[in-house]
Amino acid sequence: MDNTASQPVLSSLYTDLNKFGQNQDYERALKTANKILQEAPTETAAFQCKVVCLIKLDKFSEALNLINKEKALSSGLKFEKAYCEYRLNRTQESLATLRSVSSLDYRCKELLAQVLYRLEEYAECYELYKDLVKNSEDEFDEERETNLAAVLASLQLWDGVDQDDPGLRENSYELCYNHSCFLVGKGNFKGAEEKLKKAEALCKSSFADDPDVTEEEVEEELAIMRVQLAYVLQKQGRIQEATQLYNQVQKTKPSDVGLMAVVSNNIVTINKDQNVFDSKKKMKVATADNLKQKLSSKQKELISINQCLLHMYTNQSDQCVQLADQLKNKYPDIETPVLIEAAHYARDKQMPKAIQVLEVYSKAHPEHTLSVLLATAQLYLGQGSVYQACDCLKALGDLQYKLGVVSALVTLYLSQEDHNAASDIFTRALDWYKKRQPGSEELVILMRASAYFQLKNGNAKETAKMLEELRKVNPDDPRLLAQLIAAYSKFDPAKAQSISRQLPTPEDVSQTVDVDNLETTFSSLGPKYMKKLQKAEPSPKVGDELLLKKKKKKKKKGKLPKNYEPGSTPDPERWLPKRERSYYRGKRKDKKKDIGKGTQGATTSSADIDSSKPSSAPGSDVGSPRPGSSGDAPSPQGATQQGPRQQKPVHTQKKKKKKGGGNKW
Repeated sequence: MDNTASQPVLSSLYTDLNKFGQNQDYERALKTANKILQEAPTETAAFQCKVVCLIKLDKFSEALNLINKEKALSSGLKFEKAYCEYRLNRTQESLATLRSVSSLDYRCKELLAQVLYRLEEYAECYELYKDLVKNSEDEFDEERETNLAAVLASLQLWDGVDQDDPGLRENSYELCYNHSCFLVGKGNFKGAEEKLKKAEALCKSSFADDPDVTEEEVEEELAIMRVQLAYVLQKQGRIQEATQLYNQVQKTKPSDVGLMAVVSNNIVTINKDQNVFDSKKKMKVATADNLKQKLSSKQKELISINQCLLHMYTNQSDQCVQLADQLKNKYPDIETPVLIEAAHYARDKQMPKAIQVLEVYSKAHPEHTLSVLLATAQLYLGQGSVYQACDCLKALGDLQYKLGVVSALVTLYLSQEDHNAASDIFTRALDWYKKRQPGSEELVILMRASAYFQLKNGNAKETAKMLEELRKVNPDDPRLLAQLIAAYSKFDPAKAQSISRQLPTPEDVSQTVDVDNLETTFSSLGPKYMKKLQKAEPSPKVGDELLLKKKKKKKKKGKLPKNYEPGSTPDPERWLPKRERSYYRGKRKDKKKDIGKGTQGATTSSADIDSSKPSSAPGSDVGSPRPGSSGDAPSPQGATQQGPRQQKPVHTQKKKKKKGGGNKW
């Protein structure tokens, strides 16, 4: 085709292309660009317009293929190529493309910041956004500031890098929400709760007057803030409020799959080992395949760990062990998968296998031994292997000299009555603190505990030595002085007597006593004490000349018997119980009541009607011996023999015995 003949045609086509571009009619603009390229295949401007039209129409794959195919025409389209790769989730390729640009303009810097944020390279991303916010000024300033706040929150939340609050504005709900995430990373859940409530109010007010925004779209925006608020409430222990918010968001069914994954995972953490059927359904949502680009690596890690825990709680042994192995390979820097696997074996009563898993990991990862060795010690204690548990604690390195670990070791050794080993623990710990932290409060606490231990075990000299060192630190402590006197009294009484002169006098002690404060303190013991306090007479103050005289108690005269005769000799057996007195005859029985006793048809025995036996005269004392006599009393005349009696049922006897009484007939 003749170039001179095609020049007017190209000019007309470019005019149409410009018009369609300004009207954002990208379909017709794409067709016009294709016409230009048919007329002049080497037109770089038309090629670039075609690529832009494809991007505007979200045809990123087609645009990228075109750029890669026509390398001669796409030499100046590095930004467009990187953008297509970014939108196609080829993040590493997009980063490589941007790195190849010699001089980055503002467009490339902003895209690079987005790529770095997706790759979780928050430190470099933060520096880029600070530069962009500082050196640019257009209608996108608020968006850049929002992104800066998001990067800052991610640094604090995911990387754990302590950041200072830059004091960004909070005039939009996005900025307010990002600030709440920053406070969550700081551990300030109360402040985060306030910011989230403010963000929700700003969101509602910002869309209140916009007729183009539907109620469903507003709920989509509010769902993000409500889920974060539920998490903050959950971290504060307000589980019921958090659960209500999670359920409220679930009912709205938001389209954000990442948000639903977070909700489902958090509900699983609330359920724990309860309601496992519901947790299984929630975990399927949290581990769906379409979440690859929707969650951060930290979120994926936590969800995977919770899934492994759920397998353990539901007794899915194979799945639990398999997922734990995968997590150990994927996240070698965290010990949680190993602890889950060991807990799984422990639940199955396979203690040796659980201990073996922990010991293998502790040898391979000595930098992550704290929780692993503590768990191993716990398993040994569960088996009753106290010395093996102590060896695990002593393998903690310098952490074994923490006061809590020292206390645990001493307690365990004393449970085995191994006083020498317990004493050795105190000695080693004291030496470590004297070399590393000579002026620390922990050293003083440890010396006090060691002194008490040594004194209790009879090592008075060692106790006195430690107490002398403690007195150099606290010379005015009367308790230390009292303990020192007690220690010296065991082996050097003269020294104890000499030191005892340093004790404060009673007058000095009494001056420091606040009587009113003591009464106020004891008033908390209850109303009974207060009544006694009110009835009690006021105690004399120091220096009063009046002395309290003890009240003399009047002696009560003893009562004399009614039949007491003055001058008569008292009964020598009057102090003995009546049953033990020699003249006790027992209770008198009425003869009339004895008639009829015995079995039916019983008669008077032949011995009673024997006329050869003399009878006693009425009123004689034949049957009752004198007081003080030791003779047995014969049966009174006229009494009949006791006949046989029916015993009560055995169960009745037992019942009466249970009540504490004998069998009464």
